[in-house]
Amino acid sequence: MDMAAPTYSDVESMDIRVGTIVRCQPNERSRNPAFALWIDLGDGRTKQSSAQITDLYDPDDLVGTQVAVITGIEPMRVAGFLSEILVIGAITDAGVVLLRPDRPVGPGSRVA
Repeated sequence: MDMAAPTYSDVESMDIRVGTIVRCQPNERSRNPAFALWIDLGDGRTKQSSAQITDLYDPDDLVGTQVAVITGIEPMRVAGFLSEILVIGAITDAGVVLLRPDRPVGPGSRVA
């Protein structure tokens, strides 16, 4: 099936934000190693995400880390854990490398 390339407006309509990881623990029920993350998006909004980022990161080191996330997506259950947002990373041979700002920004800052 030949799919059309996304348009600029398709990409522009995605809600990509920066959030701060406030809690991280292994998702023991996941078939593939994953962390259960709680991410502060500002204005009292904390969202959950299941992320397969265990190859390069330890849970204690992730707390306080800012990450890029896609919001406004349909939540789904991942191994019993409600994943409400998608953490963005680059897939490498060593594992997923998180995309994050090189300077601190306010939680919930929009990525453009």
